[in-house]
Amino acid sequence: MRQRLRTFNRRLALAAAGALSSVFALRSLQRHSPGGDRVWTRVNHRGEAVSLLSGPALTLSSALTSAIGAPTGARRDAAILTLVTGAVGVYDDIVGAGPQQGADKGFKGHLRALRQGRITTGLVKIAGVGAAGIWAARSITDHPLDRLIAGGVIAGTANLVNLLDLRPGRALKFAIATGVLTSGGPAGGVVAGPIGAASGLISTDLAEHTMLGDGGANAIGAILGMRLAMQGGPLRRAAVLTVLSVLTLASEKVSFTQVIESTPVLREMDAFGRRR
Repeated sequence: MRQRLRTFNRRLALAAAGALSSVFALRSLQRHSPGGDRVWTRVNHRGEAVSLLSGPALTLSSALTSAIGAPTGARRDAAILTLVTGAVGVYDDIVGAGPQQGADKGFKGHLRALRQGRITTGLVKIAGVGAAGIWAARSITDHPLDRLIAGGVIAGTANLVNLLDLRPGRALKFAIATGVLTSGGPAGGVVAGPIGAASGLISTDLAEHTMLGDGGANAIGAILGMRLAMQGGPLRRAAVLTVLSVLTLASEKVSFTQVIESTPVLREMDAFGRRR
């Protein structure tokens, strides 16, 4: 009982550190961001200008705190995974903002561009997240096939969070809820800090001052995916990967936003805390 209380208090402290560090990182980036507002400003679903800087802030905070909370032997992998997935996401956010790149959306768009001899920033992001996921999975399993599956869970979760980042607060709510549900057990500390980091940034996201972009969504999604891959054995990881694959394929045909807005419970949860 005493050991459980110490573990709980340590993870609570990590969450608090995550919240404080993400807010500090965001404010620092707002003062000293390379390129200024011209580079980091995007237009949201209302047609209003918002900042992408919460993405790098969430990446930095999550990388630091996940490394502190991860099990021994997985700390470096957790930090590098978060930094790499966040970096390739930021690359897509910045470089992929051009008109030609913007026309290549979804897996079909990236594959179509590849057949035409063009490598899109989105394809670079997909490859980077996938490679980072498989690399980080070495701290989860030694079996080659199981490592591929674990890497798929990591990359698939990162992609799912990215798909949800279409309305203020939606991706962060999902990340916080998933993180809380998986924060128990010996490996739960890996998400304690990132949960706090997401909580520290959700108010500015809901207020529509900032948005995660691919950078923040990939980073928090990847570390959540690592935690999911750590739970259970190969069969459970294969089941999780199957669910993620079905959701990813469905997103090519079905709008998640329409599904959420047509489901009363999901609609209310999605709108909670958001500007009306």
